[in-house]
Amino acid sequence: MFDNLSDKLQKIVKKMKGETRINEASLKEMMREVKLALLEADVNYKVVKDFISNIEAKALGKEVMDSLTPGQQVVKIVRDELTEMLGGFESKLNISSRPPTVIMLVGLQGSGKTTLSAKLANYLRKQGKKPLLVACDVYRPAAIAQLKTLGNSLSIPVYSEDDNKNVEEIAKNSLKEANSKLCDVVILDTAGRLQIDDALMNELVRVKKEVQPHEIMLVVDSMTGQEVVNVAKTFNETLGIDSLTLSKLDSDTRGGAALSVKYVTGKPIKFASVGEKLNELETFYPDRIASRILGMGDVLSIIDKAEEAFDEKEAEELEKRIKKNEFTLDDYLKQMQKIRKMGSFRQILGMLPGIPKEIKDVEIDEKQFLKIEAIIQSMTAKERRNPKILDGSRRKRIAKGSGNKVEDINRFMNQYEQMRKMMKQMLNGKNPLGNMKLPKNFR
Repeated sequence: MFDNLSDKLQKIVKKMKGETRINEASLKEMMREVKLALLEADVNYKVVKDFISNIEAKALGKEVMDSLTPGQQVVKIVRDELTEMLGGFESKLNISSRPPTVIMLVGLQGSGKTTLSAKLANYLRKQGKKPLLVACDVYRPAAIAQLKTLGNSLSIPVYSEDDNKNVEEIAKNSLKEANSKLCDVVILDTAGRLQIDDALMNELVRVKKEVQPHEIMLVVDSMTGQEVVNVAKTFNETLGIDSLTLSKLDSDTRGGAALSVKYVTGKPIKFASVGEKLNELETFYPDRIASRILGMGDVLSIIDKAEEAFDEKEAEELEKRIKKNEFTLDDYLKQMQKIRKMGSFRQILGMLPGIPKEIKDVEIDEKQFLKIEAIIQSMTAKERRNPKILDGSRRKRIAKGSGNKVEDINRFMNQYEQMRKMMKQMLNGKNPLGNMKLPKNFR
């Protein structure tokens, strides 16, 4: 996410932090570099111009110029302005006090509306809602079938009228269906076009008039750069949108769309779609994204992901077992599977502060996890509970059963033993990393 822009801004920020004195000339030179980085990232020119002007006005203030660490003060101003550009604060969905809440997803064809419909339904169900997906795209071949497949995979109901081409009627009837099934959220997956046209807009305006949605969310493809701004402006002026969701944000190395669209439309970005899996939808936090872009990390998002993946009671039980030296290979497999639920390792590394680019860019072969799963699952229950009994003949059998070599089994078992010892040391307050101090509340 934003790799190219992040690399450039992080180099500039590092240079800024080292400045012990800043004058108008040196600040202008720094801002020129920031300006070029943003323009190369395809950020809207007017947005860049206002962004730089705001930073210069604040950074030339007496309290910054006379401070002991002016470079760090300027970095803080850059971060604050970047946060403001992205929306300032988290913006929540408009949920009606009288259900069902109607959310209408709109956008061009190929922007990812249908997949986003399922992701949003999955997200809302985790919030305790009972969603109903509605197939309002009656033009694209297989659009209804795609939504039904996604709904089935999540066990979320899908309403469709396969032979009806009247979209307003389908949307209206879906509200009756929601009431009969006690669904408190209705998500309308509307049709897109390859380009904005009058027919598309008129249909959406009619649907809006018919069902009075509580939230009209524009789904835009982050990869399309400046075109996103034009699309968002047109949809907002013609239909009136309440929010935006950026799809394919994990593949957007530039970041121009995210950094321009809120500023230009005045509408908040509420979600970021960051992968192909149906649980890969993130709430859009402007402050966290700004920190991530500037290389300051996003530890709060990692904590959110961990809380979603890990059960508190299970964690307490696991802690007890580790302290008693009873951490088994079954435990190892469970924890590894939960960590994978948090997202790819590359994603998680990108959220950690101070991780060098060469480490972030290392290609981690996710197939290695499947290999470890195969090794553990090729063991008997007794072997998983007590790995000490794994003699040569047992390891040979496991290697054959998992499609590996005996050396692979030996290597994995060594890693497991090292990890088990390190976890026990950490829980007992010892530091396996030598003289590096652990936090007092580290558990």
